[in-house]
Amino acid sequence: MNKIQKLIEENVAALVILTLITISVAMMVEILPLMFSKSVTQPIAGVKPYSALRLEGRDIYIREGCYNCHSQMIRPFRSETERYGHYSVAGESVYDHPFQWGSKRTGPDLARVGGRYSDEWHRAHLMNPRDVVPESNMPAFSWLAVNTIDPTVTPKKMAALRKLGVPYTDADIANASKEVEGKTEMEAVIAYLQGLGLALKNKR
Repeated sequence: MNKIQKLIEENVAALVILTLITISVAMMVEILPLMFSKSVTQPIAGVKPYSALRLEGRDIYIREGCYNCHSQMIRPFRSETERYGHYSVAGESVYDHPFQWGSKRTGPDLARVGGRYSDEWHRAHLMNPRDVVPESNMPAFSWLAVNTIDPTVTPKKMAALRKLGVPYTDADIANASKEVEGKTEMEAVIAYLQGLGLALKNKR
């Protein structure tokens, strides 16, 4: 055993080959089965592709780096579920490219924020967070109320997502520009937030 260990430790090529073999086996055991699991690859009941406005809101959420402070992943622990609601499941995120799971929480988890507050609350919070949460260290995003969405881009985004497996219909794509035309980025972000987590939230 000592000779084998010495050979591996002193021979870089052997170390690299054995490391690759170990990683490959681990991937086959841990990841490969998940690729064929319906609980991971199929949407749960009630989960639908994002509407045009919510899709734009999600892209703005990512653009502004909201995910750097807010996770969208509730862990299956009592302390988490009592505060945020039902733990997150993969079937909620099958239409997310990229998904927003993570562990960073400078601010609260947003996986079940949909319907928790009114649109007016979200608008005030985004304009100046301290108006509604005095202890908040979140920056203001007041420019979202001024910026408007480019309606020519949305159909292209939906067409690209359809190639990735999101079941947008021709009608969805054709009506996308009309749905977002004249809408502000603030309205889009609020629409996105208001839809988060409702599929499982309504089953509690």
